[in-house]
Amino acid sequence: MAMTLITTNTSSNAASSSFTSGIDSTYKLYIFKFIDINPATDNVHFSCQFNESGGSGFNETITSTVFRSYHEEDDSAATLAYDTGADQAQGTSYQHICGNVGNGADECCAGTLWLFNPSNTTYVKHFYSRINKYHAGDSMMDVFTAGYINTTSAIDEVDFKFSSGNMDAVIKMYGVG
Repeated sequence: MAMTLITTNTSSNAASSSFTSGIDSTYKLYIFKFIDINPATDNVHFSCQFNESGGSGFNETITSTVFRSYHEEDDSAATLAYDTGADQAQGTSYQHICGNVGNGADECCAGTLWLFNPSNTTYVKHFYSRINKYHAGDSMMDVFTAGYINTTSAIDEVDFKFSSGNMDAVIKMYGVG
C-alpha cells in the first residue's frame, strides 16, 4: 500500500498544530509523522485529541494505555514500565502520547501516530503511536500509546499540542490505501 502525503503543518512558536481538513473516507488509515517536535516549556507532555464530524471542540471520549522504555544518559538506570498517569478510561482530556519532553536545544520528540478508519460510522476509532524522545531528565525514552475514540461518528479533525507553552513542529499527514 502506498502512502500519500496529504498535508504538512510547520509550526513556529505555535500553541498547537491542527489538522482540520483532509481526513475523510478517501483512506481507511491516516498516519501522522512527527519530526523534531520541540516545546518552548521544559518538561511538558505532547498530546492529541480528536473531533467528530460536525462536532465542536477537541473533546472526544478516549480509552487508552501507555507504556515506555527508557535509558539514562549516564547509564545509571534503564527500564520498561506502564505509565499509569498517561492513560485514560473514558476521558475527554488530550491524550498524552509523549511525556516530560525537554526544551533544550538537543531535546525534542519524533515519531508516528496511526488513526484507523476515521470515517467509519459503525465502529469506534482505533489509534496508536510510537514516539522517541529526549526526556527533560537526560534520558532517552521510547513511548507507546494505544487506544480508541469511543464514538461511531466520523472523526475528521486532529489537534496536537503540549500540556503547556508553545512549540516548534513539523507534522506530516499521510493517507494509506
